[in-house]
Formats: sequence, structure tokens, C-alpha cells
Amino acid sequence: MAITSTIRPCCSHLLLSQIFPKYPYHFSKSRKYPNRYEVVAQAASTAQPLHPTLDPVPSTGLPTPILLHGLKPLEISPLLPFPEKSRTVDPVHHEPTPRTETVAEREAWKLLNRAVVNYCGKPVGTVAAADAGAFKGELLNYDQVFIRDFMPSALAFLLKGDTEIVRNFLLHTLQLQSWEKTVDCHSPGQGLMPASFKVRAAPIDGNASGEEEVLDPDFGESAIGRVAPVDSGLWWIILLRAYGKITGDFSLLERVDVQTGIKLILKLCLSDGFDMFPTLLVTDGSCMIDRRMGIHGHPLEIQSLFYSALRCAREMLTFNGGSADLIRAIKNRLSALSFHIREYYWVDLQKLNEIYRYKTEEYSQNATNKFNIYPEQIPDWLVDWIPNRGGYLIGNVQPAHMDFRFFSLGNLWAIVSSLTTPKQAEGILSLIEEKWDDLIGTMPLKISYPALESDEWRIITGSDPKNTPWSYHNGGSWPTLLWQFTLACIKMGRPDLAQRAISTAEKRLLDDNWPEYYDTPTSRFVGKQSRLYQTWTIAGFLTSKLLLEKPELASILTFEEDNELLEGCACRLSHNGRTRCSRQTAKSQLLGKRA
Repeated sequence: MAITSTIRPCCSHLLLSQIFPKYPYHFSKSRKYPNRYEVVAQAASTAQPLHPTLDPVPSTGLPTPILLHGLKPLEISPLLPFPEKSRTVDPVHHEPTPRTETVAEREAWKLLNRAVVNYCGKPVGTVAAADAGAFKGELLNYDQVFIRDFMPSALAFLLKGDTEIVRNFLLHTLQLQSWEKTVDCHSPGQGLMPASFKVRAAPIDGNASGEEEVLDPDFGESAIGRVAPVDSGLWWIILLRAYGKITGDFSLLERVDVQTGIKLILKLCLSDGFDMFPTLLVTDGSCMIDRRMGIHGHPLEIQSLFYSALRCAREMLTFNGGSADLIRAIKNRLSALSFHIREYYWVDLQKLNEIYRYKTEEYSQNATNKFNIYPEQIPDWLVDWIPNRGGYLIGNVQPAHMDFRFFSLGNLWAIVSSLTTPKQAEGILSLIEEKWDDLIGTMPLKISYPALESDEWRIITGSDPKNTPWSYHNGGSWPTLLWQFTLACIKMGRPDLAQRAISTAEKRLLDDNWPEYYDTPTSRFVGKQSRLYQTWTIAGFLTSKLLLEKPELASILTFEEDNELLEGCACRLSHNGRTRCSRQTAKSQLLGKRA
């Protein structure tokens, strides 16, 4: 399949230099539709006057965007660079104490810098794994730059004060975004971000002996299972906000192309469909868990990232007539999504007792068992596993189906984004602390718990030889989740838990050559197909260390409870308990607003 957005930036283009004078590009001319810059130029022609704080643009009738809706930069002191003496926070007394860089940290920084990919002389990302071709001669796609994988690398660089690579990454991946409406089922949808890209050499047009560097994106057409990534665009928005908050570089966020890229991602996610729920409907293998694992439908991981991306976009969108409807749609979706997840995905001992006594086949708007869940679906392992104190968000909720597995990324990111209530967030960390041996073991952090085994494994995974029980995405342990665990712990005032997990990981990661994942229920073995020198394992460890050192920097990714969202939801959670969703109330409020 022809790739529609291969970048060839070594040439200039008149229209592009007029719209984006700081970032000229030249694109492939083999297009059947108007290219993205013509679309931006047309959209920009109706925008509002220039903002006085931005650099002037040549007089082409193309104005500059106006102020952001709600984003504010951080007021922080700069980090002290390694290897000089640095500072960390004592988890008990919260007093800064001097410390020096460890051997593992020094080695990790060397490896992370070695993984940097350059494009036309500028850093644009990091490869997925440094030993991509050393495992049985299989290269696969570990030599590519993944949006998802680059997230911890980007944070490590940002927290260290190196912002150039993150800015370049954000802009280059934006240029790879699919902007063309097509009817070909093998082409990416408009607004889709690629899963990854690769720098390669290509012949220069009209010069048989010359070569130039180009970026080739992968939207899933080369991936195992050929599944397009749902989470790439969400991660891109989250990283864009983090970059803006830590650098104060709002000129990047206000650019016409960046604003348009945000809107296209949101329109793709907020588009109308047949689904009745506010959650985002996706296919199996469309996120970090990229293999068949029974997470199709409304997996928690995507909902948590979706919620966080919506909150990020709500802050970053420029406020003008063209974005008012989109901002209103974001607010409505946030309200509905937060209620839905908090009400229907939350499980603790009390909720399990309710499900155990559910009546089925209820038909009414006031039904208690709204999804027609059968009590027999409660798995045997959960009856004794769920602690008396704490709870968690289950993996999925659909009609007549609840996936009771614990998925770490979804639960941790729900805490980070305040998708959960404060009490629920405390409950999740309480459960992790109570079930430390099961979820942390000798290497943080189980991606899911428990593993699918026997007939369940054969049916749900299709007998996937890589997802055997307690391996890879089927109950394997992924060190890259450490930085997200650290974020959640800092937000909830429990840095001691994060420090405990980091200390556990640091004992092994260096000796084990920074593997991709670990196997067995207690994480004692390096994954049987695990790549070594995995970049997001390295970067996740460094990011965790830096976050503990400067916990105030966690706010570039975290959100606090937004009472306005709760007040705007007709079926919000009350302070005294759960209130039933009322269609009549919601309808009357909607009609009242329109009137």
C-alpha cells in the first residue's frame, strides 16, 4: 500500500513557507485529494486576527491563532543536570536531601542517548530497542520510533531540560498525521496518528545518483494483525500539553497546524456512531496490548487515555468561534465519561456483593442491572482475591459482559487524570499495596492480572504462542509501567510506594540488560521473546527517578478533580452515594440550554 504522507523536508515549498515560516516541508505530489496545507490554509482564512505575542507571519491572509483556552506554564526551578549533585525528596519528611547519580542511572542515560534517531541532522525520537536485530536475526519494527514508546523518553528529556527532541518529535509526527478522507478500507482515516515511523534513504526526484532522508509512517498496515493504533493520537495530545507546561512554549501550541491536528484527532474520537455509551469503541490490539487479548469494545486503558487527552485538549484549544462547539462537545463527553467509568467500572467488595445479587432480564429505565450482567460471571479467583479495603476499575464493561481482570495502565492513568474519584484513587493504591506480591513481585509491574490460562487462553488469544500464561501481555511484567505508577503515587501523596517499586526494579534492570518484559507470576524470568535494551524500559526508569526528585513536575501530566464537570452531568455521583441516571433530567437540561 502506498504511504500517503512520506516526508521529504530537504526542499522548500512556497505555500508551506508562507503558512509555517519556521518549519518548511515538501511532500509527495502523488495525491488524489487536496493536501493538508491547502486544508489548513482554507481553514485559517476564516480565523481571527493575529495574536500580538506571536512572531509576525508574511502577509498572505493567513492569521495566527488566539490565546489558548486554559493552559498555564509551570512555575518551577530548573533541574540540576546529572552527573552533578542533585536533590531528591525524602518520602517521610518531604525535605530535599543531596544525592548522586547511581550506576544504573548513568548507564541508562548512555543507552537512552544512544537510542536517539536523527533526521536531517536533528533529533526526532528514539528507537524502540537498541538490540532490534540481535534477537534471532529478526528485525521486525523495533528499529522504528513509536509514538507510544517515545512517551517516557520524551518525559525523561523534558525533565532533564532537553526540549529540542520533543519539539521536533511533536512537529514531525504531526506532519505524518493522516489528513485525507478516503473510501479505501486499507487507508488510514482522517486524523489518525501513525503507530510509528522510520527514517530511510530514498532517491531524489530527477537525480538517480542522489539520496535524501524521508520519514515513512506505519498506520498499522505493516503491524501484526494490521490494526490501526487508537492510542497514538491520545498520547500525542498528552505529550503536547506536557511540553507546553514545562517549557512555556505556547507559540508551538497556538500554531495553525498544531491546532488543526488536535481538532482532527478529537473529531475522529468524538464522531457519532451506533454506540450508546460515552466510552470509546475500539478493536482488539489497538493499544499497548497489541495482540488478541479479549479487550475489544471499551477497554479501560483507552478510556483513561481518552479522558486525559480530552482534558488536555480542552486546555490547549484556542478559543474562537470555530472551536466553541468542539469545546462544548469535549465538556459534555468528559462529564458523561467520568460518570460512566466511576459508576460501572468500579469494583470493590461492596460492589461485588451487589453484582452477586443482581436480577437479570430487567427492562426499564430504572433497572439496577443496566448491562444485564449475570452474577455467575464473577470469577472464582476474584472472590478470595478482592481485599476488604480498596478496589479497582475492571478492564471492560459491555452488555452481558464484565472483564474483571486488573489492567495496570488503565487504573494508573485513571488516577493521574482524575477519572476516578479521590476515594477510588486511594482504593486502587490500597489494593496494589495489599496485593503487592501479585502485581509488583520482583519486577514492577503486571500489565494485567491474572493471566488467561487453559481453555480461556486458547479461546480468547487464539492459542497465541507469545501470550502464553504469565508472559508478554498475558500477565507479564513491564518495567516501563513504573513511571506511570510513580505519577499516580506522587499525585496521591504516596511517593513511598513508588520508591519501593523503583528500588525493586533497579536491583535487576541493569544486570538483566533492560529487557522489554518479564515472565512467570513472580516476574523471576526475563521474557522468553523479550528484546533487551528496550528504550521505554530505560526511559521509564529514568523518568521515575526524575519525578521523585522533582515531584512538582508531575503536574505536567496530572489533573485534579474538576467540579464543573461533575455539576454539568445530569447523572453525576453525589457525595452520599450513587444517584441513578435520569434521561428525563438530562433531556430537560439539554432543551433548557438550547432555549
